[in-house]
Amino acid sequence: MTANSPEFETAPQAAPEQPAAAPEQPAVDPAAALAKEAADLKDRLLRTLAEMENLRRRTEREIADSRQYAVASFARDLLGVADNMQRALGTLSADFRDQADPVIKSHIEGVELTERELIKVMEKHGVRKFDPQGQKFDPNRHQAMLEVPDPNVPAGTVVQVMQPGYMIADRVLRPAFVGVAKGGPKAAPANENGASAQSHTVDTQA
Repeated sequence: MTANSPEFETAPQAAPEQPAAAPEQPAVDPAAALAKEAADLKDRLLRTLAEMENLRRRTEREIADSRQYAVASFARDLLGVADNMQRALGTLSADFRDQADPVIKSHIEGVELTERELIKVMEKHGVRKFDPQGQKFDPNRHQAMLEVPDPNVPAGTVVQVMQPGYMIADRVLRPAFVGVAKGGPKAAPANENGASAQSHTVDTQA
């Protein structure tokens, strides 16, 4: 057989398949893309500014609290000194003062002056003394040490102050230790729950 014989005729070659055309992508509007990017940047900027403002306010509050309450521990230590001076003066009767010689009177006046100066210095730094005698018992500021039968005053009235209380700004530095009347006419509740005086104590804050 020769190369020209029909048996050697090659089959016609199939045309190569053309790749499928990719779907057309919608045209991107440059203006819309820029507007979206600008909106995103503005949103992030506003969030950052809000966080910075919150941080600034929180920092200002912390600084103010630090300035206002920084002396709390030191002031609490001084309360013992003030208490001792008050106890020392409280032991002196009026008769003793009247009959004391000039030197003793001078010493007494010196102690009284020192006590007033101590109270004045503490008040300068936001620490103030309070005496709740005759007031309605307040579990947030007073600590009931005992109950005193007294039908002449409303129940829950402070009728005895064993130790005055102290505040530093708007916080209780030390509650007043008090005796509370019982047996008299009912007083209005000292708090929202209307709990009795003897069941409450106060936790001081630093």
